[in-house]
Amino acid sequence: MIKRATEIDALALAKLAVQMWSNHTLSELESDFAEIISNENAVCFMKYVEGKPIGFAQCQLRYDYVEGTQTSPVGYLEGIFIQEEYRHKGFAKELLQKCEKWANDKACSEFASDCELNNIDSLKFHLAMGFEEVNRIICFRKEI
Repeated sequence: MIKRATEIDALALAKLAVQMWSNHTLSELESDFAEIISNENAVCFMKYVEGKPIGFAQCQLRYDYVEGTQTSPVGYLEGIFIQEEYRHKGFAKELLQKCEKWANDKACSEFASDCELNNIDSLKFHLAMGFEEVNRIICFRKEI
């Protein structure tokens, strides 16, 4: 099951996110997610397996220039994470599709993302999901 996160999910989101963004504290991330969830131009979706949250995706609208895009706003994947034991089961793809639909419902015709140059797993994921590389700082876009 995938559900849109609400204010009561901020801590659960932070517990997942700290596994990916370990340079942040749990408290910082909980505060950040509480703010993100209340923003109408941003959304977080959570993936549950047997009632347990095992992953999330965070996206938002970007109105500033996004590398390789032609329109504004652009839906932007800020982060996506699935706990290691649940990977390669299509869960990240499901979360991404929810984000793309949300962005499309917000009148976006493009969706973008990025990853660090040395994050080969993220690069492979983005390419497998239909993104195209548009710059060597590794930014992505695709029609939605």
